[in-house]
Amino acid sequence: MLDLRWIRDNPDAFDAGRARRGLPPMAPRILELDRARRARQTALQEILARRNALSKEIGQARAKGGDATALMAENTALKQQAEVLEAEDKQAGAEIDALLASLPNHLDADVPDGADADANQRLRQVGEPASLGFPARQHFELGEALGLMDFDAAARLSGARFTVLRGALARLERALGQFMLDIHTSEFGYTEVSPPLLVKDEAAFGTGQLPKFGEDLFRTNTGLWLIPTAEVPLTNLAAGQIIAEEALPHRYTALTACFRSEAGAAGRDTRGMLRQHQFYKVELVSITTPEQSTAEHERMTACAETVLKRLGLAYRVMLLCAGDTGFGAAKTYDIEVWLPGQGAWREISSCSNCRDFQARRMGARCRPQGGKGTRFVHTLNGSGIAVGRALIAVLETYQQPDGSILVPEALRPYMGGLDRIAKD
Repeated sequence: MLDLRWIRDNPDAFDAGRARRGLPPMAPRILELDRARRARQTALQEILARRNALSKEIGQARAKGGDATALMAENTALKQQAEVLEAEDKQAGAEIDALLASLPNHLDADVPDGADADANQRLRQVGEPASLGFPARQHFELGEALGLMDFDAAARLSGARFTVLRGALARLERALGQFMLDIHTSEFGYTEVSPPLLVKDEAAFGTGQLPKFGEDLFRTNTGLWLIPTAEVPLTNLAAGQIIAEEALPHRYTALTACFRSEAGAAGRDTRGMLRQHQFYKVELVSITTPEQSTAEHERMTACAETVLKRLGLAYRVMLLCAGDTGFGAAKTYDIEVWLPGQGAWREISSCSNCRDFQARRMGARCRPQGGKGTRFVHTLNGSGIAVGRALIAVLETYQQPDGSILVPEALRPYMGGLDRIAKD
């Protein structure tokens, strides 16, 4: 959520930032609502001050045996006016809050202009796309031929966009998640968390999923939401808290199932595991001071890159342009992995600095050491990385002419020493 005072003081910069996202001006409407509300509050304060004065005058008149009828009538009329103004103020406040909650984050100055992914900037590429020496097959062709990836069974159980993995592929998926967690906890100082997979409205609002993206989520009949990413519960660990600045940054990681309705993905990636209703992901979340967040963003991205380097997968890091940057992010790096079967780069991790956008929604603050007052923390989140897409990349990169899959050396300790997955 953006700071209303900042919008009030910087209306041109606010609308310029919206224009970069391809959005229309909003400052005039917000400022009009704000001015009307503040004028109403001023009028209410004046009425309350007059009523306080009237109370004294009425008391004095009665003490002298005078007639206080006119004063009492004025007080009654002012009370009625105050009640109307208070109701109007409450309604106006709710309207402004709802409007502010619908606004995307203000972009960092170094985010490039552009309307869509075509304007994203490649910052670096690590590794070259694999040259297999034979026609590459896609992951679902490989998995089905091995008899270890079953979309028909998943459809019978749950419908479209689900997968059943068996045997060595199920173990490979588990191995990838454990491998990632071990790197982030033992090498990069992230604290492993096992969070709830169901959250309240307030948690989904705090990280920006609600109200704008409610159709992308699954909701239970008890009113709880299935998490679309562990970013939601991990970031909300700071909700409503005041954290000592010397204790920051807090770094959390979790391997969880994630659930997305993919409401806007009709007809996209309908084959295979690329776009599922349920998938596993290792998430990284950092809670920092404002001064730390820029460096933390670079650090987090490097942590995610390390996973791909250890797996021997070719990837590139992209700086997203204004039109492709997500609702809650001020700046985002996407990491795209090369998929030989598709012959394309596909996103496998997204690392974002949200600045104080989520903290304002959650009420997450920090207190300077030895200082007075508090300020909002900065929050960051990133995939460290998406397990299902890592599985896809491993299958397609390490496929052999006979359809078997070499197990990357980094994963063999997690696979009981297995070095190849082949059809029985």
